[in-house]
Amino acid sequence: MAKISNAEKQRLSADYGAWAVVTGATSGIGLELAERLAEAGLDLVLNARRKEALAQLSVRLQSKYGIKTLVVAADLSESTGVAQLIEATRDLDVGLLVASAGFGTSGYFIKSDLPAEINMLRVNCEAVLHLVHHFSQVFKKRNRSGIILMSSIVAFQGVPYSAHYSATKAYIQSLAEALAYELKAYNIDVLAPSPGPVEGGFAQRANMNMSAAMKPSDIGVPILNALGRQSSVVPGALSKLLVYSLRTVPRWAKVRIMTLVMRGMTAHQL
Repeated sequence: MAKISNAEKQRLSADYGAWAVVTGATSGIGLELAERLAEAGLDLVLNARRKEALAQLSVRLQSKYGIKTLVVAADLSESTGVAQLIEATRDLDVGLLVASAGFGTSGYFIKSDLPAEINMLRVNCEAVLHLVHHFSQVFKKRNRSGIILMSSIVAFQGVPYSAHYSATKAYIQSLAEALAYELKAYNIDVLAPSPGPVEGGFAQRANMNMSAAMKPSDIGVPILNALGRQSSVVPGALSKLLVYSLRTVPRWAKVRIMTLVMRGMTAHQL
């Protein structure tokens, strides 16, 4: 597990404090980033759907790191949930948005449940669009701020048996790359981390079998270290192996390779 240095703690606090908003804060990458930001001394707006889990996390982070927290239990698949989160932050000096909430689906697209796919689209894309548009307006009035949009290694080509999920991540990757350029004039740092498989609740909800996965603690620090220094990062050794080994492969061949990978993860459904 990488450790965040004292110099990095000071940089993150100075550049992106006083408050950071973290969506999907109770599990996986969102939880890890919330922990590391709390360690750096940022106060946190913690968002997820489960109120009890948020309350427990809030108490633990306040006790362990001496920070302030604000809990916003809201479902970002609903416009009212997004509006609730935005309204809760209006009187806070927010300098960082970590859009980590999201989930996946898998299997044959033609057999998928359309309401579930639409729900995923709303969480993974529509809510992110809404939050980024709002906070970019807030951030342009500050001296320095940041946005982390969670991409994935599946964002760079079509992925059979996870067609729609990979498409949502392609949207995030493209949006982040463009905004990293556009928002630079306002000193808003935009970062798109592209991790590979990560332990957490993702695999269970996506109904996937992942035999090899990284721990969230393997990638949290590399993500934060990259913020403000680059616009994209492939965090973790497994992520780098999967991405860089395909770097020179034609796009059509990447799709074939990802077909084999996903077939192994979703064989129980096919």
